[in-house]
Amino acid sequence: MRFDTFVVVDWSGASKPSPVGESKDAIWIGIARDGTIEASYHRTREAATETLAQLFEAERAAGRRVLAGFDFPFAYPKGFAEALTGRSDPFAIWEALAQRIEDAPDNTNNRLEVAAEINRLFPGSGPFWGNGMARDIQDLPRTKQGYANPFAETRTCDETPGAQPVWKLAGAGSVGSQGLLGIPRLQALRERFGKDIAVRPFEQQDAPLVLVELFPSLIKGTVAALAEPDEIKDRAQVRVLAGALRALDPALLDALTRAGDPEEGWILGLGHESSLSDAAQSAFPQLPEPAMPAETPSANDDLQPPRLRNDCFAMPQGVSWMPVDEALSKLREALRPVTGTETVPTSEAAGRVLAADVAAIRSNPPMPNSAVDGYGFAHAATGSGVQRLPLVAGRAAAGQPYPHAVPPGHAVRILTGAILPEGVDTVVLEEDTNSDATTVVFDGPIKPRANTRKAGEDVAAGAAALQKGRRLRAPELALASALGIAQLPVHRPLRVGVLSTGDEIIPAPSMPAEPHQIWDANRPMLLSLAQGWQFEPVDLGHVRDDAGLIEARLNEGAREADVILTSGGASAGDEDHVSALLRARGSLSAWRIALKPGRPLALAMWEGVPVFGLPGNPVAALVCALVFARPALSLMSGAGWTEPRGFTVPAAFSKRKKQGRREYLRARLTDDGHAEVFASEGSGRISGLSWADGLVELPDAAMDVEPGTPVRYIPYASFGLI
Repeated sequence: MRFDTFVVVDWSGASKPSPVGESKDAIWIGIARDGTIEASYHRTREAATETLAQLFEAERAAGRRVLAGFDFPFAYPKGFAEALTGRSDPFAIWEALAQRIEDAPDNTNNRLEVAAEINRLFPGSGPFWGNGMARDIQDLPRTKQGYANPFAETRTCDETPGAQPVWKLAGAGSVGSQGLLGIPRLQALRERFGKDIAVRPFEQQDAPLVLVELFPSLIKGTVAALAEPDEIKDRAQVRVLAGALRALDPALLDALTRAGDPEEGWILGLGHESSLSDAAQSAFPQLPEPAMPAETPSANDDLQPPRLRNDCFAMPQGVSWMPVDEALSKLREALRPVTGTETVPTSEAAGRVLAADVAAIRSNPPMPNSAVDGYGFAHAATGSGVQRLPLVAGRAAAGQPYPHAVPPGHAVRILTGAILPEGVDTVVLEEDTNSDATTVVFDGPIKPRANTRKAGEDVAAGAAALQKGRRLRAPELALASALGIAQLPVHRPLRVGVLSTGDEIIPAPSMPAEPHQIWDANRPMLLSLAQGWQFEPVDLGHVRDDAGLIEARLNEGAREADVILTSGGASAGDEDHVSALLRARGSLSAWRIALKPGRPLALAMWEGVPVFGLPGNPVAALVCALVFARPALSLMSGAGWTEPRGFTVPAAFSKRKKQGRREYLRARLTDDGHAEVFASEGSGRISGLSWADGLVELPDAAMDVEPGTPVRYIPYASFGLI
């Protein structure tokens, strides 16, 4: 679907009319059509709505298709619509708000009272919060202090940096009031224009008027660079975005309007920020390209997630030994993706993590086609018994469509993959026919649409094709390419710094070692793990036990990596230099985990970068890396939390395990499918790591294992160790 007119609206949730003269924090409407881009100022929501309605009327009458984007949320997190209205349909909320909200021509309104009324329907003190009025409003918290939301705090699309919760009604960047006052206005437009208006992604049908949700901050750097001297920010946003939408490839734009969750909605262009920025540049070619901040590593890095909190690893007071599952749960809650995003050609995206859902640009297959070699015809012209159909001249082949309609009662020679010619809806398999080149004969009846493929039966145009967080492998690249997706929004690879410390460590086996020294086994092991997990390994080398040197190397790591793995010197003891330094300058938290092999897992923040302090013993370091670092790093990379997949097999060993700690034994499978374990459980026996091809996981509870006892075996490959 192609659009002719592009409208961008910067909305306002004000309770008073905006100033008479042009001002910020008012309503601005940008319009791009034909060769013009203009922006207009509106003092009230009533005036802006009527302006939009008149524009829609005129464009519809002229046969022009309109895309209109608004900068407020169209929906709420999953579950809210059904809890409020009994229906999961987002339009149920639109109708409910339209019935409750009173918004006068002078902008006076009852949005806060309506929010309080809704709050009273649910337990807790939410979901809405934020009262900037001088008067108190019962059941509407002024701030988030003591706030308890019975629903999710954000929609999936609101996780992009800069986006605000839909529940927030007051304060900088709040969009909750805009949504409460904007949705009823859009509902009024829906009622006025009926079937001629569609709201995407909730409604997929083509219509003369299409409404979508926008977030101008997706390309705020580009907007700032393309702003006119002293131009009001709101005016620049609607003007630049309207021009960008007009300049986007029509097929891509149509697909972007259809992408997103059918209940929560979506922000148009999320994950395609580079395409929006490029389109804006092409719409205003006379202006220079936007200058990127010096710290931005790539011109494609439009989004940089916020840093983790310094106290994200803090443990509650009084916690002693934590079970493994509890430690994993707390780690999962503390972390989030820390990598920026960029858009890369599909051909170069192997191994990357998809940063946003991607919609199909074109259906696959694009047209109905034949699934076999045979003969095509209209099913209605056939019946039971022997069928004799005259053949038309020519044939249909893949890449060589038959150019004419096939008359009823006739057939055409057709090959696998060929588009079904007009007049053909069924194909008979060649092996089931006989032909003399002028007539084809076969036994009927044939099932309608036999041996044919529908257009879009694999993936329809505009439908979600790939979900964000997916690691892009050969199958995903094949699908993206088949759907015409030339570029993919991906996370920048997670940079994993690896640092070894200790006077007893010799950095490389090529260097001589005294009897009291050992060669560094952990650093090459951890760097190899990072590379095998498809992260970008950053070798921070080895430093001796010198606080100044360690501090300098940690500073270097914070500049070059997104996360740092250390081994050795980071236990809870004060004599450990890394531990002491992290405690003094960072935010060290020693997690005492009920795990064998392993010591307390040291977690800290250093200059905004998370640090995982692994044990110095290579066996314990590998086990802790597989069990804790692997899922944590996966989450930080944007690929989501990973769980190793194990399976139950009979034991080929005996062991009496005590209560209290989870144990991981180096193990491998015998030819008959039993799990045998390494001869020694000693953490110093590094050879056992190579001998094994996985781990046997014994539960926290006491357990007596005899040959034949079922045990859980987790292959190395399930940890991503290949």
